[in-house]
Amino acid sequence: MKVTRLPGIHHDGNVVLVSGKAGHVLIDAGTSWYQALQVERIEGLLNGETLDRILLTSRRFPVSGGAAHLANAFDGIPVHIHPDGQASLETGDFFTTWANRYDSDMPRTVTTPVLPAELFPLGDGEIQAVHLPGHAADGLGYHLPHLKTMVVGALLPRADRPTRWDLPSGSLVDLVASLETLKALNLRSIVPLQGPAIRGKSHVADVLGRHISFFRDAVANEGNPPASWHRPAPTALWHTPISPWPLEEHEQV
Repeated sequence: MKVTRLPGIHHDGNVVLVSGKAGHVLIDAGTSWYQALQVERIEGLLNGETLDRILLTSRRFPVSGGAAHLANAFDGIPVHIHPDGQASLETGDFFTTWANRYDSDMPRTVTTPVLPAELFPLGDGEIQAVHLPGHAADGLGYHLPHLKTMVVGALLPRADRPTRWDLPSGSLVDLVASLETLKALNLRSIVPLQGPAIRGKSHVADVLGRHISFFRDAVANEGNPPASWHRPAPTALWHTPISPWPLEEHEQV
């Protein structure tokens, strides 16, 4: 099985192509801004083969906005999302998807529900859906068990950026529980919303521990981030620490 991260462009989240002997699956789709370019990038990796389905980590525009276009470009393949996010995509709701903050429409997207623990076999491996609410009620991670890798979307924007819980359907308490779920899996690699993959078991554990500690402190602070932190930009799905958190380490997987 091969996993290829297509780095996010501008506001886009990372797009991840997972290829196995039995087919190809795309995890997340970016915004609708660069959707034609995304098709070209994906086609360049498929070597003439077809894409089978799109899995979304949540309803948020930076990961879902391009899904309708990509699905149609690949012969109407199914777009999967947690049931709690289906109505937002199928009605083109630009409030709960956060598309309005980007001055964008949200394309209406036909979706298929994906349930927690659902498996998508690829012949030489599989992808397992894991419900990870907190940033959004419909948050999902996609676990590649034999690689000990998880694609998490906006639940973890980057190693150095804690996610927001004050967007529609967010929950600070759920965030703590979801990150603890990730930590218990003893992962070797996490693909966040943006930026490079977080690699190496000890680095993954350190990053998750830092984020869990931050959110626990926010719970104790009546659900608020530190008063010294700047208010997030209108388009930001994350909080930005005043003193930068470490982004990368050079530990090998």
